[in-house]
This record gives sequence, C-alpha cells and structure tokens, in this order.
Amino acid sequence: MKIKRIRFLTVFTVLFLGLAGQIYSLDYADISDSLTELGYFNSSKNEGTTSFRSLLIPIGGRPESLGSAYTGLCDDAGYINYNSAASCILTETQASAFHNSWIADSKMDTIVYTTRIDNVGFGLQAGCLYMPFTEYNIFGERVNASYYSETNFAANISYNFLAGYDFKGLALGLTVKTAFRSVPDYTDNNTDSIISLSGLAQSGVGIMADVGMLLQFNFLKFFASRTPNVRIGLSAQNLGAAFTGISSSSGIKLDDPLPTFFAAGMSCQFLPIITATFDIKQPVNLFHPEDYQMFSVSAGLILAFTKQFNLLVGAEIKGGNPRFSVGSELQLSKARLNFNYTLDLTSSLNPVNRISLSAKILLGDRGRAERQKLIDELYSKGLEYYANAEWENAIEQWESVLILNKRYDPAILGIESARAQIEMYNRVRESMFFEE
Repeated sequence: MKIKRIRFLTVFTVLFLGLAGQIYSLDYADISDSLTELGYFNSSKNEGTTSFRSLLIPIGGRPESLGSAYTGLCDDAGYINYNSAASCILTETQASAFHNSWIADSKMDTIVYTTRIDNVGFGLQAGCLYMPFTEYNIFGERVNASYYSETNFAANISYNFLAGYDFKGLALGLTVKTAFRSVPDYTDNNTDSIISLSGLAQSGVGIMADVGMLLQFNFLKFFASRTPNVRIGLSAQNLGAAFTGISSSSGIKLDDPLPTFFAAGMSCQFLPIITATFDIKQPVNLFHPEDYQMFSVSAGLILAFTKQFNLLVGAEIKGGNPRFSVGSELQLSKARLNFNYTLDLTSSLNPVNRISLSAKILLGDRGRAERQKLIDELYSKGLEYYANAEWENAIEQWESVLILNKRYDPAILGIESARAQIEMYNRVRESMFFEE
C-alpha cells in the first residue's frame, strides 16, 4: 500500500509540474506591461552596481521553491545562504547537492555538508556559477572559447544559547565566505592571439561574512509536537569587500562593493500540514550607503500532504522582477529530493523559465533521538515514583535526566516539587511528637 502511494504521488508531481511548465504558453502582455510600469516606479538607478552577483542567485531546492522566503525557517542545508544561525537546530546531519539552470546557459552548482553536536552546529559549502565565454573576431570567426565562473566557499558555526524544554533557545551563527571571479584570457584585436594572463586583470576575490539570529517558540499552536511552530530570523549577508585587478600593473584595487543585504523572516505552522513563510530583504552598499536600492518581499507555503510528499509554492517581488515558484519534495528513508520550477516575469513580454533540483542524504542525528528516548523513560519512571510517594527515588531518576539534559525543565520542576513534598512530610511527622 505504501509503495502504491509513493507511485501515485510521483505521478501526481510529474503531472502537476508539467502543467506548471506550460505557463509560458500563456499571454503575459497585459501582466508584463503592468509589472513594467510597477518596476519602473519601484526600481532604483543603483541596481546592479555591486560585484559577485552570483551570491544573490538561489541555489535551488526548498529555499527557491518558497520564493527565497527562508530566513525565518531554514530547516535544511539551504540555511547556509539565508541564516547562519540555523545549523545548530537542524535535526539531522545532511550532505546535499543543488543544481540550478540559470539564465543564458549559465548554471549554478552547489554542495553543502552540515552537522550538529548538541547545541553547536557546523556547515561547509562550495558553489560555482559558470557560463560559456566565446569570443569572435571582426570576421565572425571564433577565436576563443572558455568559461566565465564565480566560485565561492563558506564555513559556518552556530550555537543555540539557553536551549531547554520550554524556551527553545536563541541561536546565533557566523559564516565566513570567500569568492573568486575567473575571467578567461581574451585575444589581441590585431593578431587574434590570446593574451596570456589578460583575464586576471578583470578577475577578483571577495572576502565576506554572514551573521544570523533565529528564535523559536510556540504561539497559537493547535497540535501536539515538540517542534516549535513559530520561528523568527534576522540575517546580515555578504558583509565584506571585493578586490579586483589581480594582475594589473597598478596592483590590486579595493573598488568593488559586494551585494550586501539585511533580511528579516518569519515562519508559522499553525496546522501540522501547513507552514507559511515570509521575508523582507533590504540591499545596502557598504561603500556608498547613500546609494539606495529597493527592498524585496517574498512569501512561501508548504503543504505537507503526507510524511513522504510536500508541495511548495512561493513568490518574490523585487522592483520590476516578480518571481513565482512551485516545487515538490519527496521524502525517502535516508534522502530528500526536491524538484522546482520557477517563472520570472521581467520587463520583457516573454517569461523566463528555470528548473532547479536538489538531493539531500540524511546521515542521522548523532544519537539525539535515542538520548531523548532515554530521557523520556527516566522522566516517566520518576513520575511513577512520585505518584507512589517515593520522592527520593523520583529525585534520583530526574537527576539522571539532568545529566543528559541540564535544561530539561519538567525534571527541574519535578525535583523541586519532590523536595517540597519531603520537607512537608518531615514537618508533619515532627509535629506529631509532643514535649513532656
């Protein structure tokens, strides 16, 4: 029965996304005209004035399916591009691969590894945007063919402070990143011969950091679960600078601002099968703060039809560039697969369609589930002792719980209550003896 259900969901996903893929055949003239006017009044002359724009390209997977409204959710390996604080609250170790077919034959490939030890999280990422680079001479003959690329590496660490049973903690994180822009060597206009190391004069290196905060709590929660149903996240991305002109005679120049932005996001799960996400992002030019750029807003929705299948939809509006996404997620025993279709409505009458894929291998939780099971058993045994007025034994059980989790609030309250019962019992017993 389970196999038939998975087959049905797979067929449903293919049909649904195939239908979504036909959206481009619709007439978007009226829509695009309206969006062009909206974009004209909401756009900024300072758009595109920063370097390493590949840092703004969605890597694909769940974040892009949600319209990049991910700052306040970040529940898988995609967090490393949205909120550095999330690695310390992920439930499982993950090794992930992302592929995004971007525009103009460019592609974005990314791999991420993330793990967690108690309240400390770690993550590593390597990503590359690459596209064909072809040069022709004045006669239309191809004289050079290579690739332009922007490669980035990131290392993340985070910690969940004061995490306990009631208060889920305040997660703070830091990601240190570096990026390298590789421009191919170009030819001499007169001889059509490639000039050695000429591309390095336009190549560059970026050094930056991300910082993030994530807070979890319960609010208007109408179902039983230990997972908090509300998350609020804040993030500052790409704080740093870029260096260009690596081989120029004038030396390395610090003249390229990075695409820095600040983000705030929220996710709400008021029902077990529905999760909503919201984001707002404000770009900032650290070199010229007066150069204002338009903010963007995005929203996403997760519909968890079964434990094995999720449907995700999202939208992002940034000036005159609305973006709509729909994706499906298939959960296997040790893997999670995501297929995403994105439609970009720019100021052109023709929509831009993109496909992205991701695959995550789930490598376990380092024994946290087994430890939680033991904690539950010890706590339940303590309750039995407490109900039978065996308070000393109850305290012993709950102290064992605190060895495994020092912030397990029910055990702390239980010990306090048991000690109060013992003290009251001793007072009553002493009052039964009279002096002669």
